[in-house]
Amino acid sequence: MAGKKKTPLRKCIMTNEMKPKKELIRVVRTPEKEIVIDHTSKKSGRGAYISSNEEVILEAKKKNAFSRHLKMDVPEYIYEQLLEEVAKGKI
Repeated sequence: MAGKKKTPLRKCIMTNEMKPKKELIRVVRTPEKEIVIDHTSKKSGRGAYISSNEEVILEAKKKNAFSRHLKMDVPEYIYEQLLEEVAKGKI
């Protein structure tokens, strides 16, 4: 009775869409109070997921969405890194 494995779903903080975890980008506030992009989705800390779409990331930057979800100011360079990686197709 080996069943099909369930795909973990997560909600994008901007679009509120439930998507497979691998299709989203995770940004984490670590226990050391650092904000990092988590490519492995395994770092400890409070995480927030966002769609790998340039418009969605720009909207999150405009509305300061990560700061609300992570309960900490998010540096500008985090948004720049996200945009760079999406543009290069890394994510």
